[in-house]
Amino acid sequence: MLPVLAVTGLAKEARLAAGPGVVAIGAGGNPQRLRALLEARTPPDCRAVVSIGIAGGLAPDLVPGDVVVATEIVARDRSYPVDGAIADALMGQLAGFGSVRRAAVAGVETAILAVADKADLHARTGAVAVDMESQVAAAFAARHGLPFAAIRVVCDPAVRAIPAFAAQALKPNGEPDIVAVLTAILRDPRQIGPLVHLARDSDRAFAALKRCRPLLGASLGVP
Repeated sequence: MLPVLAVTGLAKEARLAAGPGVVAIGAGGNPQRLRALLEARTPPDCRAVVSIGIAGGLAPDLVPGDVVVATEIVARDRSYPVDGAIADALMGQLAGFGSVRRAAVAGVETAILAVADKADLHARTGAVAVDMESQVAAAFAARHGLPFAAIRVVCDPAVRAIPAFAAQALKPNGEPDIVAVLTAILRDPRQIGPLVHLARDSDRAFAALKRCRPLLGASLGVP
């Protein structure tokens, strides 16, 4: 049986997603690079596509560690539906986990950093969380007639801005670029406070994702 393709942004997400029946791919938070990697998969060599990882919070009541199972992916020029059977399976496997919501997720080409921009995106789309991979993964699945789903864990909440340099502090393989982080702090020590908040939010999000992963089981819960 062909594996499920897990689409991620960060190397840590890919490592958590990979497992029996799952092949993970990521592109360091770069949608264009991710498109190129996916287009190189000819044929797709997978039976379903699942976008999985952390996300920015858009709904004001979501906190770091809350889980969102997507009902649709709202992108710049269109929206992509998810496979209902897979979404149902994900919700069932995560029953009792804690805060799990089924709602729309926004997919964007550039990071949403400011609190005002998060609020605007939430108001315009109704999406409760945002990431930079789901729209790419959904489009790839649609082109190849593959079932698609997304599960995302909230990292930064809607009320917290992300330091501007954080969007570029990744290597192409999705690993943190420590040199870029240290350089940004040396240039502007005021970034230390926001960076500490982001690190704490990230720790909570990844801890939740790590707890979720065994519940999903083989093939990320895809029936």
